This record gives sequence, structure tokens and C-alpha cells, in this order.
Amino acid sequence: MAESTTVTERTDPALSISALSVTFATDAGAVHAVSDVSYEVFPGEVLAIVGESGSGKSVSSRTAMGLLPATASVQGTVTLGTETITTMSDRQLTALRGGDVSMVFQEPGSALDPLFTVGFQIGEALRAHSGMSKKDAKAKAVELLRTVGLPDPEHRVNYYPHQLSGGQKQRVVIAIAIACEPKVIIADEPTTALDVTVQAEILELLRDLRDRIGSAIVLITHNMGVVADLADRVVVMRRGVVVEEATVDQLFANPSADYTRELLAAVPHLGTAKRGPRTAAAAESVESADKPSADKSAPVLEVTDLVVEFPGPFGRPAFRAVDTVSLSIAPGETLGLVGESGSGKSTIGRCVAALQRPTSGVVKVLGQDIAGLSQRKLRPIRRHFGFVFQDPATSLNPRLTVGDCVAEPLLVHKRGSAAEIRARVRHMLDDVQLPSGTERRYPHELSGGQRQRASLARALVLDPDLLVADEPTSALDVSVQATVLELLGQLQRGCGWACLFITHDLAVVDQLADRIMVLRNGGVVEQGDRDRILRDPRQEYTQRLVAAVPVPDPTEQRRRRAASASLFSTGAAD
Repeated sequence: MAESTTVTERTDPALSISALSVTFATDAGAVHAVSDVSYEVFPGEVLAIVGESGSGKSVSSRTAMGLLPATASVQGTVTLGTETITTMSDRQLTALRGGDVSMVFQEPGSALDPLFTVGFQIGEALRAHSGMSKKDAKAKAVELLRTVGLPDPEHRVNYYPHQLSGGQKQRVVIAIAIACEPKVIIADEPTTALDVTVQAEILELLRDLRDRIGSAIVLITHNMGVVADLADRVVVMRRGVVVEEATVDQLFANPSADYTRELLAAVPHLGTAKRGPRTAAAAESVESADKPSADKSAPVLEVTDLVVEFPGPFGRPAFRAVDTVSLSIAPGETLGLVGESGSGKSTIGRCVAALQRPTSGVVKVLGQDIAGLSQRKLRPIRRHFGFVFQDPATSLNPRLTVGDCVAEPLLVHKRGSAAEIRARVRHMLDDVQLPSGTERRYPHELSGGQRQRASLARALVLDPDLLVADEPTSALDVSVQATVLELLGQLQRGCGWACLFITHDLAVVDQLADRIMVLRNGGVVEQGDRDRILRDPRQEYTQRLVAAVPVPDPTEQRRRRAASASLFSTGAAD
């Protein structure tokens, strides 16, 4: 077994998994989730476990906390220090959780109890493993919130989870995980849904915890940039087995398994996208990219001085989510709309797709202003644009087959006979590379990537002139993400629709966009040609965004982290 690059003299692992196999009993028979998996992680070391969804990475690590359901059958040995986890009772495991081993869950919104303040929940973890009083536990909670970088911890210790942003809730989850200074911290996709700047801060926090309290960290992720930034060693899993284990530098420089090479090849790498616009219309648009009101021939979308305000609670002033934003997109062109959560990206996308009524401003699709139109007048115009949502699991009707989901826009707009609609649906499913017979299956029977392809087919079935894609790849594995991005590019080149691509992943937008607009607090910070924005940003906020993107190369990432340290020292945590 390869040794950590930072842990060379320690011989006793903090966590050891040996010949672990996990089987789940289901109505359809036994499902073998993990087969003969073995790995170790040492004190002060970060071990990354990577692989696609269903590879067994989370199942194997959750065994270390006894968090598997009753339907799971476990064989093998899991040892925490000198104690064997797999032979413990529920009472023994309860005493162990949070004290010796803790977990940072992927979705902090569901991991935190909405009925209790974050201070109470941190204090609950402290009091469960010590004799602290409530007063002392609250004081310690404030200290922990300060440690994880939450602003104004003395007041926010009394906040409820819904009063915090996603990044702030993730910090609270980390504070709970480190409250009792555990020997092992299991971080399950701790940065998946976070903005790049918040992600960079969370990674720096985990790195500091490793160095300061000497905990072993098991990092479960499919983000290879995060692996390059934080890990010492890497275990690659596929279909429940370990296919490769190596130091982080060795894995990225010279992977031995074919699957690892395929995984690394699929990772979007900021700065490696092909240069140049894809169409003549896009080229013309790029030439005037820094002039949002420049004269362009027949743009598909024109937005002028868009303002969106939401009423404030209890008589407070209205909240301005979008502040006088103007943009235009030519046929065949992709405009990347980027920024952190709360910047107004999705609100603009919903206004463009007529799903949100603007407070003021003009939204023109093919020259017609759709802002303020009634639903009756909007219906014939809706066929000109499609919308791809972030989560395909909630955007497809679970009661309809995939074929019926894709056919629904055709039925609503009365586009063809029943036979013609069936043929069109089958043609679209072929275009998005879904196998024959998919139209008869239900959304829950498809993988995440397949559901997103079905959503794309539904959005394009009316042959729209404009596609609005709101974070369509953020929840996908890297290999599936690469396939969806390639598919989007192919379909756009073939059909020539304009695309408003909303994302916080600059490596993804680098692959797809012709131009980029950077938003912050509802306003435009910077916009221009993709290469100029990503390679030579002029505004400090854009520079921070670009610097925060982890790249899948440990050597380059260490250099980027050192070079960008001054940028992040000037930015306060949200």
C-alpha cells in the first residue's frame, strides 16, 4: 500500500478497512454494493476516495460509523484505532459517533435540524460526549463557529439553519464534526453544491484542521480538482471494488488503471478548452463582447435594463435580486452566466424563460417583448425556448413515462398527430443518445445522467430558438458531465439555437461558452469574450472566482493556491 506523502513515520492507521463486502437485500434480489475493499488512512492524512455514483465509495466509508440500513449485510473488518467497528452494538456505536469518528454530510440543509438553532445543535454534540453545562457548550459553540470562519459567531450561534447560506450551513456541519476533535473525519462530498470561492474556503478549513488537530480525513468526492487540492493519497473505486490506489502526485501523473485514465480525461480543466467561437454569428458577437448594447444582426435574445425585486418581509424594503442587467445572444452562440449563489443568475434565466415576471426592463425573444405578457399570449411564444433545470429528478413528472415527459410540449402546442409525436420523441431520444425502449421507462428507472439527457430532449423537442440551461451538470459525475457537455455542443452545432448557460463552474463554462457575463449581488461585474474573462480578468471579484477553481493537477494546484493567497486574504467570508 502506498504511503502518504505527508505521513511517513506513522505506522498505526487511524482507520483501517479490510476485505469489506456490503450487500443490500432488495425485492429484486441481493445488490452487491462493495466487494472485498481494503484501505487505510493515517493520522494527519487526507485520503480521497473517488469514483462515479454507485461505485461504493460512500457505502464503504459509512460502515465506519455504522450508518448502513438494516437491509445491509456486512462482511470484513472495519477498525478505528484499536477498536473493531463491525462487531459493535448500536449503543457502542452511538458513543463512538461524534467523539472518535464524525461525518460531514453532503447536503447540510438536510443534515441540520430546522427546529433548533445551530448553536444548540453544536452544543448537543459537545454535551453528548462530555459533562459540559449548557452555558459552557454554547460558549464552545461560538468558539467553533469562529474556528470554521462563520462571520459574527456571537449572534449567528442563535440562528436557525434557514437563516444561513449553503456555505455557512456547511461550515456549521463541519463545526459539529470537529466539536469533539475526532480521530477520523469522513467528509462526504463536502463541496459539491458550493460556489467556487466558498469551496476554496472549505478546503482551506479542512486543510487547517488536518494540520492543527491531526485528524485523519476521508474525503469522498467525484471532483478531481478538489482531490488535487487537498488529498495526500487516492483510492479509485468502480462498481464496488478498488481499481487503483496511489499518492495524489503519482495518480495524476501516471495512473495505472484504464478507468482512472478515463476518469481524469473527462474532468473539465480550466484553460484547456478549444479556442475560438463555433459559428460566424458567435464570432461577430465575440468581437463586440465588451459592448452589451452593440449592434448585432437579429439576436435571438435581448435583455435591456432588467430589474427584479422581491417584497421584503414585515414592511421592510424590497430586495433587488437583479439590478439593471442587459445582455444579448446571437443564433448559435452560448453566453455563460456565472457568479456565486445569490448573484441573480437563475432569476435572470427564469425571466428569460417567462417563468418569472420582471419588475421592470425589456426581455425580447426573436424581437418580441415577453415581459409582462399574460399566460394566454405567452403560450404560442413558449415554443421558441426550452429550459433545462439543475435537478432532472424533480423536473420530470414521476408519474409519466420518459416518452410522455418528452412528448408533453408537443401535445401542449398541438404539434402533430399521435404517430408523428411518437416518431419525434424517438428521434429526440436518439439525438440525446438514450437507448431504444427508454421512452417506456419511468424517470426513477434512469441514472442521473440519463435523466438529464431526457430533460434535454424535452427542452429541445419543439426545436426552440433559445435554450436556457440552469446548472445542468452540477450534480453529475465527471464522466457523465463530460458526455452531457459534448452532447450540448453537438446539438447546438447541428440546430443553431442560442444558449444561456447558467453555472458557477468556470471550468464547464470554459468548454461551452463563447462569451461570459459575471454577476454579483444582482449586478454585472464584468463581461466579455470567454478567453479574456478567464485568462485576463480585470475586476478583483472575477480574479477571485478564477483563482478559486481547483484544477486536476496537484503541482499546478499548489502553485495556484500559493499565488492566489493574497486575493482570498482580502475577501471576507459570506
